[in-house]
Amino acid sequence: MIELEGVPELIDPVMVAAFEGWNDAGDAASTAVAHLDREWKGEVFAALDAEDYYDFQVNRPTVFLENGVRKITWPTTRLSVVRIGGEKPRDLVLVRGIEPSMRWRSFCNELLGFAHELGVEMVVILGALLGDTPHTRPVPVSGVTSDPDLARTMELEETRYEGPTGIVGILQEACTHAGVPAVSLWAAVPHYVSQPPNPKATLALLNRLEDLIGLRIPLGELPEDARAWQVGVDQLAAEDSEVAEYVQTLEEARDTAELPEASGEAIAREFERYLRRRDPGAGPAGAGPGLATESGDTSYLRDPGSGRVRPPKPEPERPEPEPEPEPEAPEDSGGDGDED
Repeated sequence: MIELEGVPELIDPVMVAAFEGWNDAGDAASTAVAHLDREWKGEVFAALDAEDYYDFQVNRPTVFLENGVRKITWPTTRLSVVRIGGEKPRDLVLVRGIEPSMRWRSFCNELLGFAHELGVEMVVILGALLGDTPHTRPVPVSGVTSDPDLARTMELEETRYEGPTGIVGILQEACTHAGVPAVSLWAAVPHYVSQPPNPKATLALLNRLEDLIGLRIPLGELPEDARAWQVGVDQLAAEDSEVAEYVQTLEEARDTAELPEASGEAIAREFERYLRRRDPGAGPAGAGPGLATESGDTSYLRDPGSGRVRPPKPEPERPEPEPEPEPEAPEDSGGDGDED
């Protein structure tokens, strides 16, 4: 039974979900939702019953001491709500948990029950997978949906995947059958450096989410963490000639594949984000002052291969027509003389 006592009426709510486990390479997706919960001070209002969905031999409970009293934390999925003010206020319902061990259909139905009761307008599920992508390039983030209309209106990819799937794929299909618009955002994590955390992938997911729902997300220390992570991986790669050569091969393949993206559209997307973070009224988000990094270096934030929602193409500049030369005044014939 779903009880939502104490939850205020929400404004244009969007549900954002992520699950630890198979769909969470480098912990990038679950860390992104945890970041939203922390930055916007989310308030937990519900938790699913751990007995219903988890095998405790797979996801074991943990014991801790609080003021000398032993307590147990059970693996579960929690829901919290965050209220976002500004000129265009909007609320988020954050779902953060562990991929369930069993009864996936019941699990999804229970989450959709919360979504229905709260009036959720769209579900966005974050995921991360291992891929052949170099750590030195922007993190590819793909946005996919099972809804052809949503794919067209939001410029997303209509999923064509066939094969084993995780709770992200199951929840997205459950949303589609329930008539709830749903989008999955997937970040590609370099398979040769898959250990968590991966703040660069987390940052890429948040940037893509920001574009999708039109909200400025406070990034906190994530940009600096992403830079430090890349520097650390650079150093490790430099110490192994085989790894360095492999990374170079991935860079060449990525750069060749994305040459067409070096266009006005990619530049326009970055410029829009830059304006959104500097000027509260700029860009479609228009939701508060910017949080640009001190160095101003946003090269590692670019994601030209992600398929993000794209702004309209900038109109090409047209040169102004040169003014026609004025006709020369006729020479004075001296007949009438000049007037005083």
